[in-house]
Amino acid sequence: MKNSPLGFQSIKVIALAATDVARARRFYSETLQLEEDHEATDEVGYRIGNAVLVIRQHPPTDDPNPRITLQVQDARETEKGLIERAVTISDPVKLYEDKFWVGGFLDSEGNKLWFCSYA
Repeated sequence: MKNSPLGFQSIKVIALAATDVARARRFYSETLQLEEDHEATDEVGYRIGNAVLVIRQHPPTDDPNPRITLQVQDARETEKGLIERAVTISDPVKLYEDKFWVGGFLDSEGNKLWFCSYA
């Protein structure tokens, strides 16, 4: 794996806004079944590989930045699982460049997250 000139290696922390932190915690822990992280930060966090997703008390913006994409094993299966959990699919899974399956969903606070897998 090649290092970037500034030493960037991977995503460590992703911060998302929440108007209702308790509702967001239920979404990430119960609906998405992510493991809570109590060591990386003193904020509410959920472990995704080596990264931590942090939930902060703040309203989401209409133009979320940066775009967060989560790598998954099979995006089409992930989409089915999200639908079964009544998660809003903002962007149905589509094939891009004959290489990636990519889709998007909204969390409990209206933040858009993307997910992808290799085709």
